[in-house]
Amino acid sequence: MKKLTCHCGAVEAEVNVPDKFEKVLRCNCSVCKRKGYVMSPIGENDMKITKGEDKLTLYQFYTNTAKHYFCSICGIFTHTRPRSNPKLHMINIACVEGVDPFEYKDVSINDGNNHPLDQK
Repeated sequence: MKKLTCHCGAVEAEVNVPDKFEKVLRCNCSVCKRKGYVMSPIGENDMKITKGEDKLTLYQFYTNTAKHYFCSICGIFTHTRPRSNPKLHMINIACVEGVDPFEYKDVSINDGNNHPLDQK
């Protein structure tokens, strides 16, 4: 288990993550491209908020399926529940203690602009 925190420390979580993330990505949807963070998926039971759950703010848009969480004090996005699988967490790897997101050179792009749920 590692600790995930926002910038100001008001929000903390325990996350069950590997020493080296196997899958890191960015999303090009309208909100994620503006956030610009590098994320990695973890399982439904691999994250537990241990401090500051009341400081988390939820942002949703469009289908209101995805849940984007950020600290209401410092504004850092800590994690998302993606609409492709709302049971998963997509965590901001820069919020995980001891992780340098700049070490990850092979970052995939998730095509959120052309999400399958948006196809007519």
